[in-house]
Amino acid sequence: MREYVFVFLVALASTYVLVPLVRTIAVRVGAFTEVRERDVHVVPIPRLGGVAMFLGYAAATLAASRMPFLRQVFEAGELIGILVGAGVVCLVGAIDDVKELDALTKLGGQLVAAAIIAFAGVQFFSLPLGTVTVLPAPVLVLMTIFVVVLCINAVNFIDGLDGLAAGLVAIAAGAFFIYSYLISGGYDPPNVFSSATFISAALAGCCLGFLPHNVFPAKLFMGDSGALLLGLLLAAATISNVGQINPDQVSANAVAATVLPLLIPISIMLLPLLDVVWAVARRTARGQRPWDADSQHLHHRMLQIGHGHRRAVLLLWLWAAVVALGAVSFVFLPPLVAGIGGVVMLGVAAVLTIWLPRFSRPGHRPKKYDAQGQRIDA
Repeated sequence: MREYVFVFLVALASTYVLVPLVRTIAVRVGAFTEVRERDVHVVPIPRLGGVAMFLGYAAATLAASRMPFLRQVFEAGELIGILVGAGVVCLVGAIDDVKELDALTKLGGQLVAAAIIAFAGVQFFSLPLGTVTVLPAPVLVLMTIFVVVLCINAVNFIDGLDGLAAGLVAIAAGAFFIYSYLISGGYDPPNVFSSATFISAALAGCCLGFLPHNVFPAKLFMGDSGALLLGLLLAAATISNVGQINPDQVSANAVAATVLPLLIPISIMLLPLLDVVWAVARRTARGQRPWDADSQHLHHRMLQIGHGHRRAVLLLWLWAAVVALGAVSFVFLPPLVAGIGGVVMLGVAAVLTIWLPRFSRPGHRPKKYDAQGQRIDA
């Protein structure tokens, strides 16, 4: 555990220290997010925050490669492939942050990055469907690339309020760290040093190092360089774990062993995945292209029902934590206890989401937004 704490702290400190430098560069090169009709901020904010997070992740990777116990994780070359893929997708996002790229060019960059990590060994080798199910290699590679691109765009879609995406990914990475650490500790022989656990620890550190600069009112946005990077790293951690475990290592219960290995990763990333699926469905139903932007994302909905900026972010963080940690709790708690606890926490989150818009301090009512997510000035 000490090794992962060190990795987490290196990523956190490196990212935190580098953000002011990256912000200065962003201002000089004109990497600003202009105010669009669907946005909730009212002044242009510099972006490129993903560059600082990538450098923080690279620093954590370098530090881990020199540590005696974690050095074994680098022997297969997967983590180097992930670093290269992360660099590619961060570069594509950084170019988009400075001068807008079209959707197909960005998709091409995502596919290249996904292919790099897949051919570096970060891919599904099997599916834990009650037993270890092995599919043809080309099918598994295509599944890997699809999952990576899906996660990248899920994080990109949810990145709409200050601190929202970084906080959600930090929660997901923390939950996945707990899950991966517990599972790998149950190997025979036990070995808590794995690619998935390392990626999760470093990713959580990068997000928490960036958050102080990104919470409302944000000094710097992560931009596409950050959203694409976080999505790729989250996908890499998921694939490194899900595609290489035996269901019996998750639970002795046959039903749990079948369901949990797939349910937990989906639950951990549920909010971003729900947002991207919902967005594609509604845009397609309207005859729009799936990548055409609108103001109907989850965070816009939270503003529309009366939550202020900070409270909307905190509540979405709460929902993410309840679902992710609730799912992971089934691994180390009795099913009845985990189930009751999950239901209670979901109830608390639902009550707060519905009730809080009716409450505010005198003279401090939340800002109003119309059905399209546009600000209504009092």
